[in-house]
Amino acid sequence: MTVSAAPAEGGAWAPLREPVFRALWLAILGSNIGTWINDVAASWVMAEQTGSPLMVAAVQSATTLPVVLFALVAGTLADIVDRRRYLMFTQGWMLLVAGTLAMLAHLQLLTPWLLVALTFAMGMGAAMAMPAQAAIVSELVPRPMLASAVALNSIGMNIARSIGPAVGGMVVAQFGPPWAFLLNGLTFGLMLCVLWRWHRDVHASALPPESFGAGLRAGLRYAARAGRLQAVLIKAAGFFLFASALTALLPLVVRRDMQLGAGSYGILLGCIGIGAISGALLLPRLRARYDRDLLVFVATLVCAASLLGLALSRQIGVLCVVMVVNGLAWITVLSSLQIAAQTSVPAWVRARALSLYIVVFSAGMASGSLLWGALAQRTSIATALQIAAGGAVIAALLVKRARIAGTEQLDLAPGGHWPAPAQSD
Repeated sequence: MTVSAAPAEGGAWAPLREPVFRALWLAILGSNIGTWINDVAASWVMAEQTGSPLMVAAVQSATTLPVVLFALVAGTLADIVDRRRYLMFTQGWMLLVAGTLAMLAHLQLLTPWLLVALTFAMGMGAAMAMPAQAAIVSELVPRPMLASAVALNSIGMNIARSIGPAVGGMVVAQFGPPWAFLLNGLTFGLMLCVLWRWHRDVHASALPPESFGAGLRAGLRYAARAGRLQAVLIKAAGFFLFASALTALLPLVVRRDMQLGAGSYGILLGCIGIGAISGALLLPRLRARYDRDLLVFVATLVCAASLLGLALSRQIGVLCVVMVVNGLAWITVLSSLQIAAQTSVPAWVRARALSLYIVVFSAGMASGSLLWGALAQRTSIATALQIAAGGAVIAALLVKRARIAGTEQLDLAPGGHWPAPAQSD
């Protein structure tokens, strides 16, 4: 497969006319569905084995903490090595971990701490893949399609979010966790096949290869002086720390407070995905009418309201509506911040910049999950959710002055006024 030379055309679905983007989009969709199936199985196994809010939250943290630790390293590597081969290695690693999880679960050897360790190992693979997956989007579509391509990736993630948990709950309920882990492994095999068939265009450079250390330092220096990127990171930190309370505590709300099973948990997660897909389809119209900073601010307040709804209600019908609203708010913030991160930096440092955004996102989710789990254990689930809702409102007000609008209009391409430096003999 090669990237077509078709002219850029408008429309939310236009990037899917690019053959390589379409194939990778479908493969990543399948992989994301598998990841949600895996997460449902892991969270449910922990809830059954321990029932501890802190241990259930530890599964969420084990998923996201590796991103905090390794994403910046991964972003640097993704900018200086062949991204196709690099992604193939990460998919192979996650296939191996998924197979190990399935085997141990089948043999009933999967202890709580072993589950946390293998979840961490799976998170390592995801952390190493994320910056490269985000950065290759700009290689696969023309720049005028970039916002639509990023939005389509968000739609794909949330199609997975709506389908994956429901499928995961069904698989766990009907067949058991080992089959859920195995199904996740098969999706990594699909990704490997697509990457194997992609013939990536590699443009030779007259410059010497960039070393890892120099590349890491250059990325950090650029970020220290990039005001728009810093604004993205500030807004991300203010949102994800508090938004993480919902995913961290939802398994316990369903199992302990409502006395429901894995199927109901999957349905509620699926409702989040339905809301996110609806939000992603509405976003082009909303972006045309409203400032991106306003969208992020309002969506954060809506997310806080959904946290409060989860704290106060234990009716499955009401919570389905609350989850849809949460998904709509979540995708509005996530897509707006990711587009701003993509378009606020030049191509040569894009993966490193995106890795910084991913680090902030995952640090907020990982630390938040542990914080809300520990707080719920000391007080109650409802109290932790109410505090998270209040914190989200305060954070939205504090970071309101950090501006991210207008990054699409920035021209960050090389000017071409000076010849490229020649490498000395």
